[in-house]
Amino acid sequence: MPRYDYRCTTCETTYEMARPMAEADEPATCPAGHVGAVRLLPVFATTGTSSSPSPAPATGGGCCGGGCCGG
Repeated sequence: MPRYDYRCTTCETTYEMARPMAEADEPATCPAGHVGAVRLLPVFATTGTSSSPSPAPATGGGCCGGGCCGG
């Protein structure tokens, strides 16, 4: 059964609860007994390498890297 994060709107407690997917967005009861906790959006972290090449470093000086700004 999937686990979801919830935050109580009364006491601001954040907790995790296992629920069926069909009930994931329904209000939940917090560990302190308050009704109406809401589900938090999941946060995902990604790591790895990029498939596109890195941009070339700017050369020539100037504020835009090409020396086109007066000065």
